[in-house]
Amino acid sequence: MEIGQNIKRMRLALGLTQEELAARTELTKGFISQLERDITSPSIATLMDILEALGSDIATFFNQKTDEKVVFTADDMFEKIDEESGNTILWLVTSAQKNELEPILITLASGGSSAPNDPHEGEEFGYVLAGGVTLINGETRYRAKKGDSFYFLPTGVHYLVNTGKTEAKVIWVCTPPSF
Repeated sequence: MEIGQNIKRMRLALGLTQEELAARTELTKGFISQLERDITSPSIATLMDILEALGSDIATFFNQKTDEKVVFTADDMFEKIDEESGNTILWLVTSAQKNELEPILITLASGGSSAPNDPHEGEEFGYVLAGGVTLINGETRYRAKKGDSFYFLPTGVHYLVNTGKTEAKVIWVCTPPSF
């Protein structure tokens, strides 16, 4: 959160100058200027004084909703390459750890596998974009090829293995996030 920019926005909405806000809070105009440019940070007591002068309070100030990111581009995504296990994971939604589900694109080289995941609450869903994989969930194995999808409750140690000769790509969605 950019505290200074939010204070400036609130000040301007009230039609106050930096000098007027400084006078109401017994601060200097220079401090208000540095604060609004996020060059300095206020103490909690100072922030409370500023917010009171702006007709707000700390609870309201920190509960402001920000625009929710809906579209994620390639620049937003994070990729992890694990040469040892022969897989690449691309996190499709970078903020997924704070969400209820986590979508990834996993690419498995021939003979590659995902990391084994322990049993957990939630659900797992996948869609095979290319190649074929074997899904292991506990003692049970399932084969899925291009165009197939899978859905299961993760009641056993579970992971994917590419037993084919070509690269496999799978969109895998887990809830709660665990990748």
